[in-house]
Amino acid sequence: MASAGEHGHTWELSIQVDQREGDEGMRFKLRVKGDLHVGGLMLKLVEKIKAPQDWSDHAIWWEQKSCWLLKTHWTLDKYGIQANADLRYTPQHKSLCIQLPNMKNIKLPVTFSGVVFRAVAEICKTLNIRRTEELSLLKPTDEPKKKKKKDKGTDLATDEILTMDITGGALGMYSKTMTPIYDPDSGSPVSSTSLWYGGSPLTACQPNLPPEELAKLYKPLTMEDKAAINAGWLDSSRSLMEQGIQENDRLLLRFKYHCFFDLNPKYDAVRITQLYEQARWAILLEEIDCTEEEMLMFASLQYHICKLTLSTEPLDNSDEKEVDEVEAALSNLETHLEGRNADKILEDITDIPKLEDTLKLFRPKRLTLKPYKEYWFVFRDTTISYFKNKDSANKEPIEQLHLRGCEVIPDVNVTERKFGLKLLLPAADGMNEVYIRCENETQYAKWKAACILASKGKTMAYSSYRTEVKNIQSFLQMKSLAPPPGQAAPDVESMEMNPECFVSPRYAKKFKTKQLTTRILEAHHNISQLSLMEAKMRFIQAWQSLPDFGIKYYIVRFRGSKKDELLGISYNRLIRIDMSTGLPVTTWRFSNMKQWNVNWEIRQVTIEFDQSVSIAFSCQSCDCKVVHEYIGGYIFLSTRSKDQNETLDEELFHKLTGGQD
Repeated sequence: MASAGEHGHTWELSIQVDQREGDEGMRFKLRVKGDLHVGGLMLKLVEKIKAPQDWSDHAIWWEQKSCWLLKTHWTLDKYGIQANADLRYTPQHKSLCIQLPNMKNIKLPVTFSGVVFRAVAEICKTLNIRRTEELSLLKPTDEPKKKKKKDKGTDLATDEILTMDITGGALGMYSKTMTPIYDPDSGSPVSSTSLWYGGSPLTACQPNLPPEELAKLYKPLTMEDKAAINAGWLDSSRSLMEQGIQENDRLLLRFKYHCFFDLNPKYDAVRITQLYEQARWAILLEEIDCTEEEMLMFASLQYHICKLTLSTEPLDNSDEKEVDEVEAALSNLETHLEGRNADKILEDITDIPKLEDTLKLFRPKRLTLKPYKEYWFVFRDTTISYFKNKDSANKEPIEQLHLRGCEVIPDVNVTERKFGLKLLLPAADGMNEVYIRCENETQYAKWKAACILASKGKTMAYSSYRTEVKNIQSFLQMKSLAPPPGQAAPDVESMEMNPECFVSPRYAKKFKTKQLTTRILEAHHNISQLSLMEAKMRFIQAWQSLPDFGIKYYIVRFRGSKKDELLGISYNRLIRIDMSTGLPVTTWRFSNMKQWNVNWEIRQVTIEFDQSVSIAFSCQSCDCKVVHEYIGGYIFLSTRSKDQNETLDEELFHKLTGGQD
């Protein structure tokens, strides 16, 4: 074998040249020296090819090492390239089939040489989606049955592919043969907006699938199934080619990090619609658990959105009036999702309000099954104190609950008049559970709003408290399935849509069609006045309020344990979960995290928290890099602020999420 070019010796190097898609490749042999730099190698190659085309997007890919030779000033010797190297001179941008959150597929050129973080930014820029750091690419799970269906031409998901022609920023609709579709009257290419349901393929909501088609997609997911899906996230610090992705492969574009920052209808029509679609599919396929009452509420919102999308009136997402209507809801949603509030004006710092009321409390201890017990509760600053009764309020409280950093989880069923709160309070060994039960909607709204603010270290003196109370009351009204007093029973013939389209297949089996129609129309009374944008935002807000929202599961083995357990990763905490029961064992908040690191040799993640708490685990269902990137990604997103422009600190992202390389 010829060695690298010592003593001026030349040697032969074979390079495969890839043409554009559809053209046959060519192989060339060049005489080279080891001190030839990569840029010089490409120059020699282009001179030998003698083809009049633009080669500026081409670069050299080293097959055996699965790496790009992008440092063109490096020599062949420095890269370690010898005569047996299998090199390809190939375009850096290749076509990729991308399934959007709305389950529609698009094909567009994407960088295969830049890191995935940059590739996602390119894709989102083309689609007009801001805050690209919240999204990433996910490998679809391999299912042989689906491949057989595809051969028979019954795979609905891949039947229609929108090819996006990004030259000049225009979207073009093409047929499967990649030929533009022309309008027979005008003779000009048809824009994609006129061929998609409700207008634009990106901003319009998609029609709900017929129940029989939805049933084909539905598959009950175990925790292990969810862990297998979450193992498919691509490494943001490496390129597509380095991770085995080939031209025309299919990947899923999804919102990976569930902290949606700075949502604004003026600029985010595509982002909000795709977010709604991801939430809708999560509900319909039961990727997230919800109660029957919640499922019917989601169904009524979908029905309302379908009605508005199908209406003959033109839809304009940039309409100023519509934006004004949802501005308050948007700021509140943003507050709830990412734990910060732009409104920091105190009403009166000298007079911080307090709440006092009789509530019921239950604190689970070991195997006890004691019922809820009444106490006199006083909420002051960010602390709840409770006493035996009102007369004892001047004495020492039975206990004080410090809410800063706590989790506030709703435990509500409006139909059954159940208004509860589950508080997860920070403790040295994780989180302590406390359940509080309110009497009615008004009491619940006031106490929940106070708890949410206190969890962020804020008091009821903040002007946002009143807005929070109103939004909670509005949300409860939306969940109510009972028609307003004096309201006539809904006309089931007025729906004109199949009600089974709006609920998961499992819930569709529980009701007769007429019964389901009635219940959806009853719930629809409460939201029938919402605008299209408001309805999408309400759906996202309701999705976000579900207890399991945003939790991604991984199978891990904790240090010192002999059994596999589940690790849940959310936008603000880690949860240790018993695999056999599915119940949380311990919760650790990111806000209490001091540092974390990975021992890449033994593939173990170690995390240190306040109060000398330390945990370590190895990942069983995926590479530890996937979990490491999730944690680092959420830490990175917590550094964002409205004062910044939209330019991301990519270097910081890779510093927080990158591997040993």
